[in-house]
Amino acid sequence: MRFYLIVMVVLLPSFAYTQATDSVWCFGDGAKINFKNGINIDTSSVNSRGSCVSVCDSAGQLSFYVSNTTLGILGWIEHPSRVYNRNDTSMLNGDSIVGLAWYKEYVIVNNPMHNNQFIVFCAGVTTSEGLYYSLVDMTQDSGRGAVVQKNVQLLDSTYWVADGITAIKHGNGRDWWVICRHWELPANNEFMYFLVTPDSIYLQHTQNIGVLMRAGFYRIESSKDGEKIACSDPNGLISVFDFERCSGYLSNEISISTNVSNVALAPYYWDCELSPNKRYLYVSQAYSQFDTASYLLRFDLQAANIAASRDTLFATEYSAIGGLIELAPDGKIYWSCAYNPPNTWYYPYPDSAHNYINENLSVINYPDSSFCDFQPYSFYLGGKRTYYGLPNNPNYELGPLLGSPCDTLSANLTPALSKGEGAMQCTYISAWEKLYVNASGLKGKNVTVSIYDGREFDV
Repeated sequence: MRFYLIVMVVLLPSFAYTQATDSVWCFGDGAKINFKNGINIDTSSVNSRGSCVSVCDSAGQLSFYVSNTTLGILGWIEHPSRVYNRNDTSMLNGDSIVGLAWYKEYVIVNNPMHNNQFIVFCAGVTTSEGLYYSLVDMTQDSGRGAVVQKNVQLLDSTYWVADGITAIKHGNGRDWWVICRHWELPANNEFMYFLVTPDSIYLQHTQNIGVLMRAGFYRIESSKDGEKIACSDPNGLISVFDFERCSGYLSNEISISTNVSNVALAPYYWDCELSPNKRYLYVSQAYSQFDTASYLLRFDLQAANIAASRDTLFATEYSAIGGLIELAPDGKIYWSCAYNPPNTWYYPYPDSAHNYINENLSVINYPDSSFCDFQPYSFYLGGKRTYYGLPNNPNYELGPLLGSPCDTLSANLTPALSKGEGAMQCTYISAWEKLYVNASGLKGKNVTVSIYDGREFDV
């Protein structure tokens, strides 16, 4: 039987990409953004100054999300984090998850061989030190999901994990790298790489690279294609590395800024994010002991002198405090700023603390362009409020690294194209029953791919 997959390839601006599984963001003081089919604003159950993460199904419908709670900062209980289901209620067995009240403690990856299972990694930054994971099974509780394994320890308290964890799809397109940084004294430069495979989760290797430091807040931010990693910390470090998705190693460090010796002069770089085309690095700088302003900065990674290319896009005075920045499914970069009311402890916000700072996100509309069109406090959250945090969602839909030494799980179905017509490569991953199509040089063309199979199926 013959089936046809009709692929219309239109070259969009370089900042645009689609990702259904990252369609819904839940963060701050009950904020929720749905980027699928236009942007919709709703309400979530999050009440967190920072750490949060979410995942959707392949259709872009929210599956679940994770955040810490105000109890983590007010009561200092041991495990104040919680998993919430698609109905914004606590998931079955989803209470008492490791994670205090920091900023990038969690990341979610799918189980490589079970489409209905997800693994939530949690860094115990200050209490329950180490690294943990919990397993979520979405077939439980009538499709609302349940936590079926909770707080399984991967690293014990001899390995404190810095506040900043990320996940990148392995070059085989199936497994995951989960990457974190060693915090504990003495000063170190140790990265830890956990590999998530169909049958195990384990510390595959460590790597010593970069400057020696004690990294309490250490952001590890991947480009969307997983080929570069940007790192920053409050004491002044900004670095960019190449990342090898097959071997799981960093290389070719570009040092943009180094740590200061006098912590009283620390610039307090709070977060960083690479533009989709990897040319620009955006950095959030919070207020410090010597400067009450927060800044949004940009560096041109193609400049002859990258440090000298620093461009201050925006400066805002205290009581606005610069927070995390994240690339969204609409191709824009969003920046969250917390608001600290005068003479008032800001977390949780008092009912009277509503203003343009905490009811809006700031937006970089064209992050790949020299004219990035930054619009401060321009994205209204429908009356909900933001703190420092935004979801720490990886690129769930990153496919295999085609042509790489580790691309052994897929079969290439490359159709013939006439000379000068461009290029197309189709990769089918049998374990997922998914076909990935990569194309270039086909602007304005309709391309037909004929798929032959011995059974009937829908494409």
